Amino acid sequence: MTLKWGFPSLTPLHLTKTPMAAKCEGLGLGGLFSDANSGAFPSFLPKEVAKINDPFARTMARKIERLPMMLFETCIMSSCVKPVIRSKKNPVVLLHCFDSSCLEWSYAFPLLEEAGLETWAVDVLGWGFSDLDNLPPCTVETKRSHLYQFWKTYIKRPMVLVGPSLGAAVALDFAVNHPEAVEKLVLINACVYSKCTGHRTKLPNVVAYAGVYLLKSIPLRLIANKLTFNELSLARNLEWTNVGRLHCLLPWWEDTTVSFMNSGGYNVISQIKQVKHRALIIAGEDDRIIPYKDAVRLQCELPNAIMRIITDSGHLPHVDSPASVSKLITDFVFHDS
Repeated sequence: MTLKWGFPSLTPLHLTKTPMAAKCEGLGLGGLFSDANSGAFPSFLPKEVAKINDPFARTMARKIERLPMMLFETCIMSSCVKPVIRSKKNPVVLLHCFDSSCLEWSYAFPLLEEAGLETWAVDVLGWGFSDLDNLPPCTVETKRSHLYQFWKTYIKRPMVLVGPSLGAAVALDFAVNHPEAVEKLVLINACVYSKCTGHRTKLPNVVAYAGVYLLKSIPLRLIANKLTFNELSLARNLEWTNVGRLHCLLPWWEDTTVSFMNSGGYNVISQIKQVKHRALIIAGEDDRIIPYKDAVRLQCELPNAIMRIITDSGHLPHVDSPASVSKLITDFVFHDS
């Protein structure tokens, strides 16, 4: 089915993904990524970034900046990709999945900007490439406070907050606690019905750090990618493993991840019906991690939500179907009210 502008009803609209090369040529973006090896990477990125071959990820990595902000009377350097353009429309702010980074948006980010959207990609505290040498606790509360202070310092307008997977829980929690900072929500294959306790736990250090070591291991990441993406070749799997675990090579990653694990994680089930914002739910038809019934349940429980389905897409449609996701977000920003 051809993607149509506008949201005529609340029924799911099935979208098919567009191959990456065809998408870039069709939108005239190929030239933006024609020279994958030119330009220097930010010095704070792990040196392994140079081993990444994907031109979109390389371009996105070069755009990452660290911006100073205050968090609990401490100055930290928070990592993000800033927008090239400023728009009269409220900005789109892209979060990422559990234990990921803004590099997750390497394919969709340029499409959103090409559509005229003021687009930010922000690393959630404890993940991504922020300088956390001071090691703030990485609990739900501090992640929320970090995003709020970042918004208050740099964005300063109600935003369209986009959260994929666990990033949807981050977005929901933020919208309930800081509704003035959010105009709309976009929730992609939302992981919001997980059975995290939301209460602090204390794992023995040897157990916690062993789990974290396993989390960043290449074999586990390869297996996770096979579940996340459809029809993924070994070469592409290895490439996206290098992209997906790059932030894990920063020296504080283990400590911040254990801090989050011991905090109990996100439990937003009781918050869902408190959300008053207009919301777009995007579901990948072939998601093997979040069941489709969760997306239907979320649409029913959110007071003001619509849902769209992307066919032939897995858990991260903004990676394997970036053109479809970008068009849905663009239309939601410009035409939905």
